Amino acid sequence: MMAVFGFTLHATDGAARLGTVQTGRGDIRTPAFMPVGTVGTVKAMYLSQIEAMGADIILGNTYHLMLRPGAERVARLGGLHHFIGWKRPILTDSGGFQVMSLSGLRTLNEKGVTFRSHVDGSKHEMSPERSIEIQGLLGSDIQMQLDECVALPAERPAIEKAMELSLRWAERCKVAFGDQPGKAMFGIVQGGTEPDLRIRSAQALAAMDLKGYAVGGLAVGEPQAVMLDTISVTLPHLPSHKPRYLMGVGTPEDLLRSVARGIDMFDCVMPTRSGRHGLAFTRRGKVNLRNARHAEDPRPLDEESDCPAARDYSRAYLHHLFKANEALGAMLLSWNNLHYYQQLMAGMRAAIGEGRFAEHAAQTEEMWKRGDIAPV
Repeated sequence: MMAVFGFTLHATDGAARLGTVQTGRGDIRTPAFMPVGTVGTVKAMYLSQIEAMGADIILGNTYHLMLRPGAERVARLGGLHHFIGWKRPILTDSGGFQVMSLSGLRTLNEKGVTFRSHVDGSKHEMSPERSIEIQGLLGSDIQMQLDECVALPAERPAIEKAMELSLRWAERCKVAFGDQPGKAMFGIVQGGTEPDLRIRSAQALAAMDLKGYAVGGLAVGEPQAVMLDTISVTLPHLPSHKPRYLMGVGTPEDLLRSVARGIDMFDCVMPTRSGRHGLAFTRRGKVNLRNARHAEDPRPLDEESDCPAARDYSRAYLHHLFKANEALGAMLLSWNNLHYYQQLMAGMRAAIGEGRFAEHAAQTEEMWKRGDIAPV
């Protein structure tokens, strides 16, 4: 494993950035979308498919993996990469968002959070140090600090208190992480949609000189315009020579508009979750395969795609699979959606490198607006 984790910024076009994150397990081309492998599997997909579609990195979830099969067990079995058969980089989130979502099943204090498993009710404690320990046992390449993520809308005092606690936890996570060659720990900017709190959080994290920074606590119900304004307020206060990761986002439009503001990395369950429910993302926008209009449509989802799921199966067949509750429908649409997200990122990278990002973004949005119109 190489001894250096780094980020190289190759080009900018407006605020959009073309870069490479270097890790001990290989490079990550940015802007990048990370498929979500919550419990060590990207739902309904083979990891060979994920690699073939051009994904450089996937995400694993600390909370879920610590509950089953257990971080210590994964470590005994050779680490998460070996356990699941993935040789490229893995980012693990801290488990904070999932733990905070347990509401009545958890209690929080300065030390950390105590919670009961949603699986079997067993009691667990998660401190900043334990979160980093678990991520180390899993063997991930990019680890996230433990933070307190407040559900929005919320009162300003609660948002400020959580932001300040997250900063103190970031310091503890930095100490616990130490120096791990080829790996990184990212801090997480919090502060709700309060501009001054976001700026304070970003500045304090930047002063810690971490290897990367995430913008957390967004895409939790606020309007897209508010999310984008929050990003625009936050990013100028983060180091330009470090990667910037927007957590849990989002739709293709979210990704395109966030890259335009300077975000480098994304993750979201939307491509696979939507695929399991019959919704396809394409260059012509969203297509609901459960809709009766597809019942006798012989066209593929996208005749120009190089993804077999989009190119080689008729809409009529895909519609039939969902009507019949066949697992293959979810598999094919998850494949299509993840492939489309990777193609979307590749298109943005090419456009930034060629200095035509604004034109590319406008053309992409125009195609979405034009929609998926059946031929007359």
